[in-house]
Amino acid sequence: MPVTQQTASESDVKHQLSLLHEELGSLQRQARQLKIPVIILFEGADGAGKGTLINKLLMSLDPRGFKVYAMHSPNDEAIFRPFLWRFWIKTPERNKITIFDRSWYRHLLDDRVKGDVSSEEAPRYFTEINDFERQLTTDGVVLIKIYLSISKKKQSSRFEKLANNPATSWRVSKKDWKRHKQYDEYSAMADEMIFPTHTEKSPWAKIDSSSIKSATFEVLQLVRGRLTSAINEKLAEKPATMTPDLNWRAKKDNPSRLDQVDLSLTVDTEEYHVRRKQLQQRLHELEHQLYVTRRPVILVFEGWDAAGKGGAIRRLVKGLDPRGYEVIPIAAPNDFELSHHYMWRFWNQYPKGGHIAIYDRSWYGRVTVERLEGFCSEDEWKRGFEEINETEKHWHNCGAIILKFWIHISNEEQLRRFEARKNTTHKQWKISKEDWRNREKWDAYKVAIDDMIDLTDKPTAPWIVVEGNNKPYARIKVLETTVKALESVL
Repeated sequence: MPVTQQTASESDVKHQLSLLHEELGSLQRQARQLKIPVIILFEGADGAGKGTLINKLLMSLDPRGFKVYAMHSPNDEAIFRPFLWRFWIKTPERNKITIFDRSWYRHLLDDRVKGDVSSEEAPRYFTEINDFERQLTTDGVVLIKIYLSISKKKQSSRFEKLANNPATSWRVSKKDWKRHKQYDEYSAMADEMIFPTHTEKSPWAKIDSSSIKSATFEVLQLVRGRLTSAINEKLAEKPATMTPDLNWRAKKDNPSRLDQVDLSLTVDTEEYHVRRKQLQQRLHELEHQLYVTRRPVILVFEGWDAAGKGGAIRRLVKGLDPRGYEVIPIAAPNDFELSHHYMWRFWNQYPKGGHIAIYDRSWYGRVTVERLEGFCSEDEWKRGFEEINETEKHWHNCGAIILKFWIHISNEEQLRRFEARKNTTHKQWKISKEDWRNREKWDAYKVAIDDMIDLTDKPTAPWIVVEGNNKPYARIKVLETTVKALESVL
């Protein structure tokens, strides 16, 4: 990618910069009205002027509409989570701008030079970063990636100028001078980083920042161009198709996994109590091992209304240390959650290494409830399968143990439980008009659930279909499956 230079006279640059500042302010307001989220990240050599150029850019913008994050080394909260976690949780609302001073590319630049990320590990990070950026840009985020470059001689000159001024000498450390000696290595790693992550939707702009004035002009012009294109595309956007499209996949000749479930399975009452206590004790022991080894666990519970998710979860956590797990009930997203990518709230709830996150319903609402009820477009729920698989793979790559339970009951058993709730005073709160309405859509939901299981059942994040007509049997299967999975890993 060529490094461009501006040759305009100083007075021309000053006048054009003034016009650019005005334009950018106007574009920010338009983007805000159209609910376009924007991410601008600055990478580059030490001393290349990232902070200075960010300040120049901010002069154009309404401070109520942006946030700036200076991304240093990860703290304890971030170390025990996937490397993208601390960036996912800082992605902007749909009418805001987020600016990163350094970003998720740290793993492919600083950490590679330091040897923390090997050449063999690098392709994984390339893939995860490209997945991350594609998920954001497909969801409407304008992603502007800027790499600032300067010569080794210019870097040395700027370091010396800062070091010789008592007011700025603190800005140049021994680490900076050490990285200066590794200039050629950093430049080579930067080129290796840029090439595989320069995509159509999230291209890199490489700018020579030897002259701050010229670089300022280029940065502002780049941002203006990208915002203008995004606004024009948004204005020309056609209304989204909201159909559930239940026949979009060619169905297999063999029955679905749900059709093959033997719902007559039961467990003897005495055996249930003995086995349940044994499994709960074993799970308590495994919880301690998880903490020592810092392995995160993600347990997803999905199922028909009244299938018994809550009861299974209560028996699962009964013997656990409450400091080591969290049960996360998932309801419809609120307005703030809706202003982000749908996976944003689940990244925010990702467990720290050594802890267990138990989701009572989950991100699978995107390909079931949201699909059938028209809460997302056809394009959104169809790409949701791929996005979910990618995300769960990223989590697995970071050491997460992922199990997904679908608790299955028959249509007749659901009706019996609904009637029992309706007729039992202290259980009436558990049944609503929406539950009855959803029941009428049983066949449509079954199609969506079959698709969900078929398309997202992976060895690293498997679906376990639990026979749920007999509650004790279902609870034992959940406990046994969880214990066996943890034992196989630990």
